[in-house]
Amino acid sequence: MDRNEGHSGAGMERRIEKARLSYEHAVFIGDVGEPATAERELDKVEADLALARGRILHARFLDDRREDPRELALFERATHLYRTLGDAAGQAGSVFWEGCFHQVVRSDPDRAIPLLEQSYDLATAAGDRYTQWEALRHLGIADHAAGRLDAAREHLEASVRLCRELGLPAAVAANQVGLIYIAAAQGRLDDAVALAAEASATAEACGARRIMRQVAEARIQTMAPDTDHGETHDQSAP
Repeated sequence: MDRNEGHSGAGMERRIEKARLSYEHAVFIGDVGEPATAERELDKVEADLALARGRILHARFLDDRREDPRELALFERATHLYRTLGDAAGQAGSVFWEGCFHQVVRSDPDRAIPLLEQSYDLATAAGDRYTQWEALRHLGIADHAAGRLDAAREHLEASVRLCRELGLPAAVAANQVGLIYIAAAQGRLDDAVALAAEASATAEACGARRIMRQVAEARIQTMAPDTDHGETHDQSAP
């Protein structure tokens, strides 16, 4: 199934309509098996909706930096439903967002990293490359914050490769922001300059203005004298 089908309005409408028809079959025809199937379809709708609502709240957090207590509850509800349904790809996505919440909103790597690793493993098993790149990116951010520069570079470069394959230029540029700081911290200043130029052009071409600002900040930071290039920076945008 297409990754986006479950999250689309058409996908939800289709499941709700199937539930209505199942009710009618049970009432008028006596097919009592259909409501159980319809209930699973509606659980999928609920899981998709909870995940989508949680992501909207996360986007608001990135703008105003105020935690909404509903965000984590929505992700956890989605995870419970996906797990019950046996939907490994859905669970990989919701577990990723649980990890992202603990990393970005709560600044709690001890809670975040195991969830991000679990998400990556689930996504790999399910063949969900979209969640794989997201998990790799945030594992790279966690490594960078902990000073594990080689591991951070490996995770972010792997995420870049997936983003290129998936045709996600803004995500490529977002990952390259972290790679700029890592290159500078490792003394690879020529690489940092080249990455900044590529990331800026890529972000501008796809209209990713937030990423353009992050690239500009990275340029200033990595070229400033007496800068601690190992320090962490805000890479929380998708």
